[in-house]
Amino acid sequence: MTVSLSSSRWMARLRGLGGAAFSLAVTLLGLLFVTFIISRVVPIDPVIAIVGERASEAQIEAARVALGLDKPLWQQFFIFVGNALQGDLGTSIRTGEPVIQAVARAFPATLELATLATILGVIAGVPAGVLAATRPGSLADHFVRLVGLMGYSMPVFWLGLIGLLLFYGVLGWVGGPGRLDAAFDMFYEFEVTPYTGMILIDTALAGRWDMFVNAISHIILPAGLLGYVSMAYISRMTRSFMMNELGQEYITTARVKGMPEWRVIWVHAMRNVMVPLITVIALSYAYLLEGSVLTETIFAWPGLGSYITDALLVNDMPAVLGGTVVVGVAFVVLNLVSDLLYRLVDPRAR
Repeated sequence: MTVSLSSSRWMARLRGLGGAAFSLAVTLLGLLFVTFIISRVVPIDPVIAIVGERASEAQIEAARVALGLDKPLWQQFFIFVGNALQGDLGTSIRTGEPVIQAVARAFPATLELATLATILGVIAGVPAGVLAATRPGSLADHFVRLVGLMGYSMPVFWLGLIGLLLFYGVLGWVGGPGRLDAAFDMFYEFEVTPYTGMILIDTALAGRWDMFVNAISHIILPAGLLGYVSMAYISRMTRSFMMNELGQEYITTARVKGMPEWRVIWVHAMRNVMVPLITVIALSYAYLLEGSVLTETIFAWPGLGSYITDALLVNDMPAVLGGTVVVGVAFVVLNLVSDLLYRLVDPRAR
């Protein structure tokens, strides 16, 4: 009987893994399909972008054959999928460099910025949401909601410009645009091994604490602004989830039994709040990975958003679509991770 139960559990887990793998494959295939369709409907001829408008008909036709654009659409799609699965996202028209190499160089900067911003958003947003939920209608509740509303309402690019003007231009508390001062940036590639591409980690591993502190001074303002936007969303959702849990019968029972209020909130209620909150944090993180284009532009941050924007301005569609695929894959992976964490936090989901 025990063996039968054990085998049935393993079969259920295998079916769950198989279903998750199938869902992941279908999602990625759909992402590639949408990206492929976009590349074909935009009013930009990749052949003309490569050979130029003054090229002869023979040169244009030769380039079209070389790119495989003379084949039927369904065949072009399968070639596109096959290349993408092998890590080939095309070649940049602007630089002639494989897109995957440029993306691999730019993505760590965005990952570093979004990760730090998400950490700041969680550290500030979760306690603020809990505070507002436990004191509904109070001054603290109104303040948290007002701060969250401002985070939703004010444009990020405006906050970035004001932040640069005040904290860098007037007060001099933070570093300016870019990831490092020019004096450090000149020697960074020679003195620091780029293990991860994230300056904070690489400089710490290299023991270059002066460069680490300088990198902190540059990232703290853009990460703080994005963290504020993330905090506004996380605090609002935390407040909503917590207020819903505090009205449940098991919370009333715990209070009647004389359990300390901090334990009722941070142990019993938070355990159930964490289930939907994980999804909220994952979505906020994914949004920062793809939605920090304006912030990266204002702060001259050489991340994926800046790379896609620069490519779009010169009609470099392979670079734009390659970056879009990477952003989509990041969304899919984060959703998968949040689903796994959801199962770990909530035993009922197992």
